[in-house]
Amino acid sequence: MENKKNLTAILALIAVCILWGTTYLALRVGVTRFPPFLFSMLRFIMAGPILIAIMLLLGKKIPSATVLFDQAVGGLLMCTLGVAIVGWAEVNVSSGVAAVICSMMPIWTVFLNLIANREEKPTLLIILGLLTGLGGILLIFREHLSEFYKPEYIIGIVAIFLANLCWAIGTMWVKKRNNSKDPIMNAGWQMFFGGLFLLPISLVFDDYSTIHWSSEILFALSYLTLIGSVAAYACYFYAVTHLPITIVSLYAYINPVIAVILGWLILDEKLNAGIWAAIGITLLGIYIVNKGYQLKNNWKTQLSKPKAA
Repeated sequence: MENKKNLTAILALIAVCILWGTTYLALRVGVTRFPPFLFSMLRFIMAGPILIAIMLLLGKKIPSATVLFDQAVGGLLMCTLGVAIVGWAEVNVSSGVAAVICSMMPIWTVFLNLIANREEKPTLLIILGLLTGLGGILLIFREHLSEFYKPEYIIGIVAIFLANLCWAIGTMWVKKRNNSKDPIMNAGWQMFFGGLFLLPISLVFDDYSTIHWSSEILFALSYLTLIGSVAAYACYFYAVTHLPITIVSLYAYINPVIAVILGWLILDEKLNAGIWAAIGITLLGIYIVNKGYQLKNNWKTQLSKPKAA
């Protein structure tokens, strides 16, 4: 039974790797043609109840107030301050660059784990990985130096970094507060609350006079709602619940590659050897950090084993 759960979780993670790679493109299409926070709000406000309704029809129960509070916090961190902020930033930042920055989520996760457990000091391998990943990010920025004269571009880059940090914190929160056995139901509530929190943000920052419905908007919104949210989020939170978080975070290796290629093919975003090198170096840094973290944990496990008399 446990093996079946693990296999389902791995398949769910594979789906996340592919599907979320396509969402950066759909998100950029939506936010550049529609008020960005309103666009994300509509996405989550629709996706959350759809997922909740499906689970209720399957016989699941509405969770307790404590569980709902935990999902509200997760939704605030991951949907409102995470995904929606990335969408807002993509008005001025290409989907490929956004995806590469977001690929550093595993590094944030390891870094936050080290902060939460202060007695754990980073190994040289972990430090090397952090520096390598940072080098890859700096390299991709070098390929977009002409954009840095725009203040809105710099603000967008900083916003994506902060949104990525919020997503990592939210992921850790969801993992730690796993007080419910219904991760897919939880995903629905997180999106629902995340959408609700976006309402006042949209009212303050969005320009509603720019609202113009088109087939592109409807397709992007439908795709993100049904595929990027209902399907992918359900898969993600199922994987988070049943797999180690360092394994789940590996989806970040695949997402930027898919996002960069689609951005180049469909939106004519920049793609050259320098950008491929930047992606490769960034992902290498992520791999080194994860490897260093795994070796550190294995070493601690060996030390903790009782020695034979």
